[in-house]
Amino acid sequence: MPKMKSNRGAAKRFRASASGHIKRKKAYHSHILTKKSPGRKRNLRKAGSVSHADLPRVRRMILD
Repeated sequence: MPKMKSNRGAAKRFRASASGHIKRKKAYHSHILTKKSPGRKRNLRKAGSVSHADLPRVRRMILD
């Protein structure tokens, strides 16, 4: 059997942390930034984590 391939789009968007969580970038920080407050933009710079419901699906896409 051939090896499973990871989903390359997902592999570029998600990173696995040392504790096993999957880190992701937050949305709404790419354009139309003038109307967003500085605090909101600052919080969007931080990494988010994938929700518990989506974790098995994302893990299967990036860790194969």
